[in-house]
Amino acid sequence: MTELSAMGFVHEGVELTGRIALPEAKGPHPAVMVMHAGLGMSEQMLDKARLLAQHGYAAVATDMYGGGGYCNDSASAGRAMMDLRNAPERLRARAVAWYERIKARPDIDSQRMAAIGYCFGGLCVLELARSGVDVKAVVSYHGLLTTSMPARPGDVRGQIAIYAGGKDPYAPTEHIETVRQEMTSAGVSFQLMVFSDACHGFTDPHAGELGREGIAYDAIADRVSWAGTLALLESTL
Repeated sequence: MTELSAMGFVHEGVELTGRIALPEAKGPHPAVMVMHAGLGMSEQMLDKARLLAQHGYAAVATDMYGGGGYCNDSASAGRAMMDLRNAPERLRARAVAWYERIKARPDIDSQRMAAIGYCFGGLCVLELARSGVDVKAVVSYHGLLTTSMPARPGDVRGQIAIYAGGKDPYAPTEHIETVRQEMTSAGVSFQLMVFSDACHGFTDPHAGELGREGIAYDAIADRVSWAGTLALLESTL
């Protein structure tokens, strides 16, 4: 199994602790940020980092809340997430801080960086792209799509892929259409795929264990979105 090493720094007084997985080959490597869902640094995020390393990417599971852990308590996780969602400039700045921190590593090819994110992490990667940093590709899976700081023409420099569920209560049709219009108006090169029968959390095999309506795993949406991600990374990095 690919080893994960700790990687962290302090942002606005919060100690962030992520995990990095490196390919076996000698670097510098293209890098992919893996941005976590609402409950924090789950095994799914770590597994994705390991898998990306096996495909030749330096993959960093980023910590947006602090402490670098997984929140078993959904109430605590919800508060941590809302603290950032209610401070959109801080959220964007934190995503950019992770990007800059990874980019500065000597084992990273600073010209070949991408980011993928799940649920809350999908919001984070879109905010990263909207910030104007030179991220080559961004992928959002069942992500939160609304923003108070929409992209302007020229802001987004890379390719955007958004995978959404047609039955996701957290990204309803009006949010999907709003982000489509945002990206179109800003002249972004983007792909937006809606899986009509998929719910929120469709990439997580354990999503149904939460017992919440509108949250469920979907094998087709999971496999198709991941295949598309690998194709996009190969094309851009």
